[in-house]
Amino acid sequence: MAKQKGNNEYKMRNEAFMEALRNGEEELYEISQGVLCKIIERGEGDKCPRNGNVVTVHYKGSLINGKVFDSSYERGYPEAFRVNELITGWQIALTQMHVGDHWIVYIPWEMGYGKKGSGNIPGYSTLVFEMELVAIM
Repeated sequence: MAKQKGNNEYKMRNEAFMEALRNGEEELYEISQGVLCKIIERGEGDKCPRNGNVVTVHYKGSLINGKVFDSSYERGYPEAFRVNELITGWQIALTQMHVGDHWIVYIPWEMGYGKKGSGNIPGYSTLVFEMELVAIM
């Protein structure tokens, strides 16, 4: 019972975080399905990736408390991914980005790892990603 109460509190904190972003004064845009973004830099690319494309992305992923759970910046090189194999929030963001775009993307738990989480990411986690679309292959 205590674990369920803790999960509910964590879920509510994450949902409140997203609601505060939606109502805040920062220049954030809702892309789709609750995914928000802040544009840091606009790229010069002329097209957006589609779901079947492989993309190269530099990124840093963190939780709402600032804890970083993954970072290509720390490894020193961007990573390649097939868009349709990523979490829904990344698919939504990437298919709107142009090469060279640098965004902060806020992904609600439903568009991330859901109720169960993944590895060191707890269930119901809002995900915060700094993302740079380096290339579309």
